[in-house]
Amino acid sequence: MDAESNRVLEHLTEVEEAAEDVLTNKQQIVDLDTKRNRNREALNALRHDMPDSEKVKICFGNMFIKFPKSKTREMIQKDQEQLDKEINDLRKGLKAKVNRLNEIQGKPELSGYNLSPLSGDEIKSINSLLKR
Repeated sequence: MDAESNRVLEHLTEVEEAAEDVLTNKQQIVDLDTKRNRNREALNALRHDMPDSEKVKICFGNMFIKFPKSKTREMIQKDQEQLDKEINDLRKGLKAKVNRLNEIQGKPELSGYNLSPLSGDEIKSINSLLKR
């Protein structure tokens, strides 16, 4: 192949790798979000369906173990916090990867894509300014 063909092939390979990276991150987010929803359902079931004195059975791998309800709730809540952190980290990284993919493809950067929500303190400050 000549130099031009090699350059085009390298460019297409780079675009394909960046796109695959974006799709992988999106799928990881979907998978973690599904697990987070299952945990939310389990917490809701623990909250409403059983008295606090009972032990619950938890599946670890291929075996079930009886645990106190309070310990089970704590474990699921810690897992929820970890999942939230992982999802937020993936979402932050996804923004950079999408921008890189657009840059490689020669597309303009997405405007408004790097916005973040206001914090509670910022909302309180705005509300206090608007009430004057």
